[in-house]
Amino acid sequence: MSDNSKQKDNIYASPQAEISRFSFDNTVVEVFEDMIERSVPGYNKIIQMTEIIAQSLEPNLDDANDTKIGYYDLGCSLGASLLAIKRGLVKTSQADPNIIQQAEITGVDNSAAMIKRCQHIVDQDHTPIPVTIRCESIEETPIDNAMLVTLNFTLQFIPLENRLALLSKIHSGMNNQGALILSEKVCFDSAVEQEIMERLHYDFKSANGYSEMEISQKRSALENVLVAETIDAHKTRLSQAGFSNAEVWFQCFNFVSLIAYK
Repeated sequence: MSDNSKQKDNIYASPQAEISRFSFDNTVVEVFEDMIERSVPGYNKIIQMTEIIAQSLEPNLDDANDTKIGYYDLGCSLGASLLAIKRGLVKTSQADPNIIQQAEITGVDNSAAMIKRCQHIVDQDHTPIPVTIRCESIEETPIDNAMLVTLNFTLQFIPLENRLALLSKIHSGMNNQGALILSEKVCFDSAVEQEIMERLHYDFKSANGYSEMEISQKRSALENVLVAETIDAHKTRLSQAGFSNAEVWFQCFNFVSLIAYK
């Protein structure tokens, strides 16, 4: 999708008597690209580095083995992460063409509106690695022989009590060289740190053209929909799910990305 095709996010630009719970409906899908770039500091950098991480992983390829190597983008929205994975694998294929035959990329989202637009975007990419787009809950998605799984700003929308089971399922479905990228909005135990990071995030959105009313109304819409946790809480849960280690590789204000290995 070109920059010229982006529609500006003005969903909360007018006062709303009653603010509905945030959902990834057609209205949000129309402006999603603009919304996430203006709302999530470092988003484009995380996507860019996802390509490099995908390229850095080294699956065991065997010409005699028909087993597919899985790459999953859970909560794929418009497919930015899965297309980054695809670009990384295409570069990998220059050194080992077998990856073209054995890699299989799956994007999953429970928003029918997102999936429809995502499929259209993916269809414009004609590189040979197959991509399957599925409209379903990521909690129901089977994970098989996964080399890389991305959860980019997705886990925060899953109920707290279901998060460990999801991560445990992902871990169980990974091969021994597999990795998980987990990107999230986070909170902090320190009230001072929380205040500083919230203010910096507010200033980031303000600098990107959002008004005070837009920021306030969207915050209300996301209340009890997006539930943030601390970095330590994420690391603890990843360990409980079976991951051997998990480290923050990127942070900008109250947005972080971790990488965890099986």
